[in-house]
Amino acid sequence: MRTLTVRTDEAVEIALRTLTGGKRSRSEAVRHAIMRAYEELLLEQAREDAERLRSDPDDRAEMLAIQRFMGVAE
Repeated sequence: MRTLTVRTDEAVEIALRTLTGGKRSRSEAVRHAIMRAYEELLLEQAREDAERLRSDPDDRAEMLAIQRFMGVAE
């Protein structure tokens, strides 16, 4: 596992104390926060993709063709 050094300010220290809550280490809290931020980014990208597909018939056709190729659509 790699090491990451982060400089914190008072607001981040307060957040870390809250996130650790005596139940997890600072490292665990930071890893958890990074993964949550990553999940949120992926969900936002998926929402944007879904909106684009809803509004562009050419993209919908392409998506359907890909799904058929992969065997997940008829």
